[in-house]
Amino acid sequence: MSDCILKTDVTIVGAGLVGLSAAVAMSKAGHEVVLVDRQLHTADNHLPEGDADWDQRIYAISPNNLQWLSSLGVWQLLDRSRIGEMHAMEIWGDAGALPLSLLAEDVNADDLGFIVEERALKKALMQQVQACGVHTLFGHQCSALNTAPGQARLQLANQQVIESTLLIAADGVHSWVRQQLGIAVEEKDYRQTAIVANFMTEKPHADIARQWFRQDGASVDSAGHCGILAWLPLPGNRISIVWSAPDQYADVLMQLDAAAFTNEVMCAGNAALGRLSMMGAPAAFPLVLRKAGALVQDNVVLAGDAAHRIHPMAGQGVNLGFRDIVDLTRLLSGRHSLQPINDDSLLKRYTRARKADLSNMLMLTNGLYHLFESQNPVVQKVRNWGLSATNQQAIKKRLVKQAIAL
Repeated sequence: MSDCILKTDVTIVGAGLVGLSAAVAMSKAGHEVVLVDRQLHTADNHLPEGDADWDQRIYAISPNNLQWLSSLGVWQLLDRSRIGEMHAMEIWGDAGALPLSLLAEDVNADDLGFIVEERALKKALMQQVQACGVHTLFGHQCSALNTAPGQARLQLANQQVIESTLLIAADGVHSWVRQQLGIAVEEKDYRQTAIVANFMTEKPHADIARQWFRQDGASVDSAGHCGILAWLPLPGNRISIVWSAPDQYADVLMQLDAAAFTNEVMCAGNAALGRLSMMGAPAAFPLVLRKAGALVQDNVVLAGDAAHRIHPMAGQGVNLGFRDIVDLTRLLSGRHSLQPINDDSLLKRYTRARKADLSNMLMLTNGLYHLFESQNPVVQKVRNWGLSATNQQAIKKRLVKQAIAL
């Protein structure tokens, strides 16, 4: 037990990808950092090398965030043989429609994004947290939070008290910090379940990400909610899939044996890569849009899933979280010498910047979701016309530039 008070510039609650990246970024910006998490974490977790054990949680990292992670010294620590590259993306609407094709080369870029396993990225971030000398308090439960002018006071279950100028809540979708502050959360149940799994493929994927908005057969439930299937390229003849399926259909899929489930995935993707062979078992989690009513309160900033969780169709969940930290560190680094890091005007600018980014992403994801969810014949014609029209070079270039800029 300890009743001593630990004073620091920044306290970060939550050691997921966003919290770890915040700890590295804040430390490299010259701030003293304390990182707290209720779970134990180490930087020497074993990373498997065989096909049988690829991580189920895969993230698509945007080129801009790759550059940022490289500036933190994180990306260089990853095993490049386990990182997939997206040189292009193909998106299908209704059956028989031509796909929307987005190519990195349309804007003279090399990649649209990079596919990386969560545990590999987390290990690299942990290594940098240790290299930066961040004070970590892992395996400790938070018990009380009080904010006063100029500081946030966090108490742990072992009676340790941490006083900081700024506290960053990166403790996930069910954020304890957010609950302590009484910040409301807006929720929307998509009535979908995301199923993730990895496969070997008969044919090479050519570094192309493929996505289908399924409106035919069993992928539409009785209420007309469509399914969205994404195939993301891993190194070699491997892919990671994310199938956002209506809840009832997802239940059916998760009850299938490996062979039957694999066949469903292959058929839903029009056998685009030939025969598939599953690596490991699938996993599933419910899809709910969550958006915090406030991103800043007193001396506390919400980031990552504590602030927002969106539909995975755009693959932007962790990219949004990283951009929270990018914007925050940028604003703090640009402050004048007399401004504290919890200056009200700085944090208001953070709120404006992040709300604008989140609003744009929600317009994209919710707009696409409702466009492809509709079974109205007129809407179906409009969306198929839209996919065809979007293949015009000028519009395609604009979309690719937006994707790369994320």
